Amino acid sequence: MKTFKLIKLNILKESGEDFQKRSIPLIDGLIINREDDQNRWIIEAYLDQQYIEEFLRFRQNEEEMVLEAKITKSSNHPAVFLVKVLDVNEIGEHFNVLFMGNIVDHKKDQVEHMLRRLIEEGYQGEELLEEFKNRVEQAEAENSV
Repeated sequence: MKTFKLIKLNILKESGEDFQKRSIPLIDGLIINREDDQNRWIIEAYLDQQYIEEFLRFRQNEEEMVLEAKITKSSNHPAVFLVKVLDVNEIGEHFNVLFMGNIVDHKKDQVEHMLRRLIEEGYQGEELLEEFKNRVEQAEAENSV
């Protein structure tokens, strides 16, 4: 197992074809890569009491949720997880919430989506490869701004 510092936590909610992001202010947190055969991760967030009812509902309903987490330092790209709430524990005036789930590989989905769109636009063979390279470079340039 590998343990990392959780720097930032967002809840992602589906809104049409996109996601709305809501930040949950952390008091502290950690994330553990269990390195098990199911590739599961555990996320522990130590939070202010004002959020406890929401997470108790998630646990009671056994709802899956999408979390976006920044790990180790704020300059890292966020990782996206599909999780369920394992437990909620009151600790004085605060509480912790434990999540378990899997990391979501968005880059793979984005690549597949881009390729599908290029094929639908009529690109084939060498022309498909060149246009794909151009769009990947373009996307990377836009994301580095």
